[in-house]
Amino acid sequence: MTTNFIFELPMRVRDYECDLQGIVNNAVYQHYTEHCRNEFMRQRLIGLETLHERGIDTVVARVEINFKSPLRPGDNFVVRLAVEKEGIKYVFTQDIFRPADQKLCARATTTVVCLVNGRLGQCPELDTLLPQP
Repeated sequence: MTTNFIFELPMRVRDYECDLQGIVNNAVYQHYTEHCRNEFMRQRLIGLETLHERGIDTVVARVEINFKSPLRPGDNFVVRLAVEKEGIKYVFTQDIFRPADQKLCARATTTVVCLVNGRLGQCPELDTLLPQP
């Protein structure tokens, strides 16, 4: 499956993110993808706090993560991001990739919707983040 990634964020595993088995705890991968999405919006548009001040809140509606290869303490990794729009939903595909051995560690699909002044709605600001045909 080929994904056209439009953003990537390098990161590093911190010791406290790992469980007794010495691998990153499964819940931490969602933190990685969330941080990447927030940085993507901050760098390409504005921060979530500014959107909130305008009455626009992005809300995660669904998350699916497929775990492929574990990350360990000190590993460097990259979170890659692609986004597309399906109706009023924004679907983010994010791969967590370890460059040292070319391993895909996890693939997440996160569906986000927008609440505009407390109601589900369209968000022209987020539409500007979509890849242009």
